[in-house]
Amino acid sequence: SGSAGAIVSIQDYNKTFDNNNLTVTPASGEKINGGIADGNLIISTEGQGLTFVYVDSTVGWKTVHENEFTAGGSSFVSASGGNTVSTSGNCRIHTFTGPGTFTVSQVAACAANNVVSYLIVAGGGGSGGNRYHIQGGGGGGAGGFREAKSPVTPYTASPLDGYPSSPNRITVTAQAYPIVVGGGGSAGGTGGGSVPEGSNATSGGNSSFGGITSAGGGFGGQPSAQGPAQQPGQPGGSGGGGGGGSPQRPGGTGNTPPTSPPQGSNGGAGSVCNQTLGGSGGGATGAGSTSPGCSPPPSSPSRGTGATTSITGSPVAYSTGGSFSSYNPSGADPSCAGADNTGNGGDASNAGPGPTTPSSCLPKYSGKGGGSGIVIIRYKYQ
Repeated sequence: SGSAGAIVSIQDYNKTFDNNNLTVTPASGEKINGGIADGNLIISTEGQGLTFVYVDSTVGWKTVHENEFTAGGSSFVSASGGNTVSTSGNCRIHTFTGPGTFTVSQVAACAANNVVSYLIVAGGGGSGGNRYHIQGGGGGGAGGFREAKSPVTPYTASPLDGYPSSPNRITVTAQAYPIVVGGGGSAGGTGGGSVPEGSNATSGGNSSFGGITSAGGGFGGQPSAQGPAQQPGQPGGSGGGGGGGSPQRPGGTGNTPPTSPPQGSNGGAGSVCNQTLGGSGGGATGAGSTSPGCSPPPSSPSRGTGATTSITGSPVAYSTGGSFSSYNPSGADPSCAGADNTGNGGDASNAGPGPTTPSSCLPKYSGKGGGSGIVIIRYKYQ
């Protein structure tokens, strides 16, 4: 109800008028800004503020001041979570080597600082088994590789930097973000060890953050020798290599499902000549190859090449495809499974009745497991 000189001020202090409109109703018969008597005024602008002064019965309540409220506070993001938290220059880096939660407790007043950089690598696929040192399974495909570099977080990104494409940008708000880190796929077996004869390898697990998902690497196919049926490489972030033998088995298709930039490459086909070894797994930036003894010859290196980024402050290669095995009549390959938390595909092992395999590695005849995935988030904190 108005009387000459009366003042009423309204302010959207919590910035919700855009979703929760405020209706201002004058007393019976009164006006707002000379409008119709009893006419309402609806305020629907986020952060809006108005000051009314009652003038007289002709004009009624007159708006004499209008403003838009801007929140104060920090210019930077504040967040928690991850297996490790480190800094590089003015940036903070959260690294997840397993599932967890990235919790943003405060966003930046400057909108550009809320766009974070990230690396999402899925688990690598396991490799196929091996039989009699010349019957080889395919190498595992690398886990999908996805990266976006925010302009406010300077570092040397990989060639697969997806910024500024809108589907690849993540702008954080004050909330909890679930982090999924895919495990590496298991190895296939053709007998002679703890991995049962006839067991197939498995693909790597997906990794995700903020609505962006990297697909697990496809597993390498089994060879045509005794035991399980010969297989092609399987599709995934990068494809697994095809199993060795006849007929020739293709490698799996990479970048499955498709993303832009591509999250991975195709696996190599298995060999059908001389040494019937499997193909190598695809990597983030290069396809897998057919093993020696067949055309085309393998590139160097034979495994699908990965991608190198300095999101952590130092250059690290991720998502390298698993290698095909080499002819080794003397016995088992002493190397171990794919590197941890790099999304590498598992290597195909050399098999045979020869020297003992280190206890830290899988037994002879079996393939090797893929490396686990990783999620890294980088933002400006000062």
